[in-house]
Amino acid sequence: MRGRLITIEGLDGAGKTTLARGLLEALHARGVDAELLREPGGVAAAERIRTLVKDPALRVGARAEALLYAAARAQLVEEALRPALDAGRWVLLDRFVDSSLAYQGAGRGLGIDEVAAINAFATGGLTPDRTLLLWIEPALGRARQNRRGEQPDRLEQEADDFFAAIADGYAMLAEGEPQRIRTLDASADAPAVLAQALAALEDLLPG
Repeated sequence: MRGRLITIEGLDGAGKTTLARGLLEALHARGVDAELLREPGGVAAAERIRTLVKDPALRVGARAEALLYAAARAQLVEEALRPALDAGRWVLLDRFVDSSLAYQGAGRGLGIDEVAAINAFATGGLTPDRTLLLWIEPALGRARQNRRGEQPDRLEQEADDFFAAIADGYAMLAEGEPQRIRTLDASADAPAVLAQALAALEDLLPG
């Protein structure tokens, strides 16, 4: 029996990493064989691309950026995602195609349909069983980022209007696929967000 692909999406600062870790622990407690991966990354070649696209010292054009993310994704799908799913495992994935649709399609202005076509080729048409969209106002997301005290990466250095466009892109995607994309209130505390996530996955969970 094929495993499940659960993706976690949202703006930087929405709490994706915190939710992913909590959700992995909750799934294991329910007896689900699950693993956690991230994008870009998850396998060696994709991790190298991650270093490249996030480097604040580099200038990377919008189209090159979209293609680099798609290349990392293609490697992750071939090397890790499809084998895990074919083996019946669940995969929690911190970002997937929707990130490119929102960030490069909407945020960079490349067009959602155009970026979707690139990624359909990259993934071989692989789509998530469920996507958890952590919804947060861009200003709150940026405030959370700033509180981390970490050096911002190349994308995190962008202006406010970039993140506003991304938020609009995510909203449009969620409106277009309400069955797959479940929107969670990311302004709540971590236990409340985890409870929302488990409720959104209830129909997929065993037992």
